[in-house]
Amino acid sequence: MSAKQHLPTKICPVCGRPFQWRKKWERSWNEVRYCSRRCRGNKQTLNTPTP
Repeated sequence: MSAKQHLPTKICPVCGRPFQWRKKWERSWNEVRYCSRRCRGNKQTLNTPTP
């Protein structure tokens, strides 16, 4: 049985995909909002209206 089965997950507000906890986010998991740098960079395109 793997210990990675019970990691917390969140949903990325940009792409809508779930992502799991990572070791590098250990101290800042509460502040993590986006699954990747690409989604963090595209956060403004999510809320802009399309013509």
